[in-house]
Amino acid sequence: MGGRVDPDRAIAEIAARQSGVVARRQLVVAGLSHRQIDRRVESGRLHVLFRGVYAVGHRIVGAAGRWWAAVLACGDGAVLSHVSAAHAWQLRPSEAAVVDVSVGRSGRLRRPGLRLHRRRSLSAAEVTVLDGLPITTPARTVLDLAAGGLRGAKLEAVVDVAVHERLDFGDLERLLRSRQPGTTALREVLGRYAAGSVDVRSRLERLCVVLCDSAGLPRPSMNVVVAGRVRDFFWADVPLVVEADSFRWHRSPARLSEDRERDVSLTLAGIPFLRFSYEQVVDRPAYVIGALRAALGST
Repeated sequence: MGGRVDPDRAIAEIAARQSGVVARRQLVVAGLSHRQIDRRVESGRLHVLFRGVYAVGHRIVGAAGRWWAAVLACGDGAVLSHVSAAHAWQLRPSEAAVVDVSVGRSGRLRRPGLRLHRRRSLSAAEVTVLDGLPITTPARTVLDLAAGGLRGAKLEAVVDVAVHERLDFGDLERLLRSRQPGTTALREVLGRYAAGSVDVRSRLERLCVVLCDSAGLPRPSMNVVVAGRVRDFFWADVPLVVEADSFRWHRSPARLSEDRERDVSLTLAGIPFLRFSYEQVVDRPAYVIGALRAALGST
């Protein structure tokens, strides 16, 4: 090659690592001239997402592409954080259009579609990468959600997911000692874990009972055998079975297969059933109540 750069190959290689997004500064480092980059913008091969940040081939990018574009637009040291990081870590789904990025306190960067969180610094222990994308650690992300006002059952739901999948209690305890915003609310939740009193299943049962009582619906029997398996909730008079699952716990192929077998056995027995996620019970109680009301034939 004699040191010559194939511009399109260089662009494609970078974009492949970054969900279809590249930054001008990366292309220059890869050997492209500013004129080569400009020509590709003019011809529609690179599409401007932010100043100096481009989507390759077309303007439409998925969530990961938007995260990459946001972080690249904010320069060195920027990391995905807060609500966006929680979504990326699958701790708490979000449909927010804006992207949360943590940056240093210097500069006056403002970009539409970005929500900037200016920090004096993030320690190396609070930042990591997810598929190459700079992002706050799960522990830092949970603390940021607590600092942003997430409380009660919603914060507990995030901690439940994090504990079973990604969270290192050591990392979280270190952050709690720093007395940053959010530590009080998070310490309250974690105190119940330390005491061994957190039981996601029993909490889910309590939440469903509270929903039924608040909506004037009859309470179900809980943890009873129906069609050969123990079911979460059962209204014998209807009849109706309701299964309530944690979003993260039921993502593995084995658990999904088991869920489908549970559903099939109910269908073969001719028993109607509904299945809700923990997140739906916590975040969308009106939806759950509406579905239960319709299935139970209540008004």
